[in-house]
Amino acid sequence: MLNNSDVTSALADLERRQVISRIWIGDHTVWKPDPAEISNRLEWLTVTDAMREQAPAMETFANEIRDEGFKHFALLGMGGSSLGPEVLRQTFGNAPGYPELIVLDSTVPAWVQSVADAVDPAKTLFLVSSKSGLTTEPNMFYAFFRNLVETAVGKESTGRHFIAVTDPGSSLARLSEEEGFRTVFLNPTDLGGRYSVLSYFGLVPAAVIGMDLLRLIDRADRMRDKTKPEVPIHDNPGAWLGAVMGVLAQQGRDKLTLLTSPAIASFGLWVEQLIAESTGKEGLGIIPVAGEPLAAPEYYGEDRLFVYLRLEGDANGEVDSAIDAIESTGQPVMRLDLSDTYDVGAEFFRWEMATAIAGSILGINPFDQPNVQAAKDRTESVLEQFAKSGKLPAMDETALIGSLLETATPGDYVVIMAYIPQSSAVDSALEDLRRRVTERFGIATTMGYGPRFLHSTGQLHKGGPASGLFLQITAEHGQNVDIPGTPFTFSALADAQALGDLQALRAAGRRSIRVDVGSSPEQVIRKMTKELASA
Repeated sequence: MLNNSDVTSALADLERRQVISRIWIGDHTVWKPDPAEISNRLEWLTVTDAMREQAPAMETFANEIRDEGFKHFALLGMGGSSLGPEVLRQTFGNAPGYPELIVLDSTVPAWVQSVADAVDPAKTLFLVSSKSGLTTEPNMFYAFFRNLVETAVGKESTGRHFIAVTDPGSSLARLSEEEGFRTVFLNPTDLGGRYSVLSYFGLVPAAVIGMDLLRLIDRADRMRDKTKPEVPIHDNPGAWLGAVMGVLAQQGRDKLTLLTSPAIASFGLWVEQLIAESTGKEGLGIIPVAGEPLAAPEYYGEDRLFVYLRLEGDANGEVDSAIDAIESTGQPVMRLDLSDTYDVGAEFFRWEMATAIAGSILGINPFDQPNVQAAKDRTESVLEQFAKSGKLPAMDETALIGSLLETATPGDYVVIMAYIPQSSAVDSALEDLRRRVTERFGIATTMGYGPRFLHSTGQLHKGGPASGLFLQITAEHGQNVDIPGTPFTFSALADAQALGDLQALRAAGRRSIRVDVGSSPEQVIRKMTKELASA
């Protein structure tokens, strides 16, 4: 365990202020004097009790879907509705005989069309996943795929191909009833999306792909028991991690760099949102750095904290060697050991508790997201202009990456926001670009595909420290995909989201540029990397 006297002092202070016991009784003053968006956001502490009771019903439902011969299970959602299930998809896959999970959380038309091309609508179950039912993207996805299913099976049978996870009384709950969904799972209401992975939002997808729900819940509950008030603070794994996160961020080590064993690499997608959206506000924040290519220790600055999630029995050689080398230079390192993949259930709870505790140390409310609406409002304004004129406002002329990075100083970090289709070739090109930035400038890099990241790290981008250098990557859309019942295409929606986000970043005073990669994303990204090499 990382040895730091200030962390030890912080743990003593947590104990003196009885923070752990106050969290468990729902005392909002752990974070703020005002209970708004705190008192009604703490059900993540106990949600597994309800889910344990509902596990047999979820597994019965999953067996019904399997026995009816569904081949794919497509989740339509964003942020907290999609990132946890995506971790489970990449970590566990689907059990034999159960449908394959596909997560759609991008409005980029090629991405939407790729899902349509991958599935047979007549043999696919679609999950519309949204807490409020008001989120734009899943509503647009539903309109698109409902049209495809109607064409394939007829209007009367269409509803049987859709289920929902949402809050009671939401617009999605009403829609589910009106349009004859097969079923709707009404989630406990007093928890936010990023703290909902151990609720129906994560566990319904887990059940449908054939996971052992009780085994996952058991692991989460074991960790939960270790964070209870009766456990000595120095033996509380959530308190330890939260104290390290909060204290080191206050010391300037606010780039929490997550390294993982290969089999659990996707965990970073979920933890990025949890940390960024919870702590990135009031000009403060912990910057989660996930999926960053490994570099030699000398390229890492004094703003780093390394956390290594190590899965026993995985191919750990490369990361083991890298983390040993990093630690030998004096960088702070925490190691968290997982005995098998089901221990991700324990990690979900550990990181939720740790983030809540870090929020208390930083003096922020880890359960609200005050700056997320800025990009949404600007996107809506752009779409209103489109509805009136039939075209989007002009976007910035494309810029050179060097013009952004010439402003870099120690403690800054680069944010790559890629509104382009994901592919292995593009992933590789972006990895090389991130590596080059770290080696050339000695700063951290983050990367997210748009608009997914708007529901993940977007809050941090606008509300957190002003240390980000924002590189927006846009591309030509090779195809138009209509959204039934709206005047928009997915091309227009994705471009409006990119434009709205860039406007919101600049309104917040963030350093930002746009680079358009046309019809050749991989080639242009690699050209950017070469430009940095010769600069």
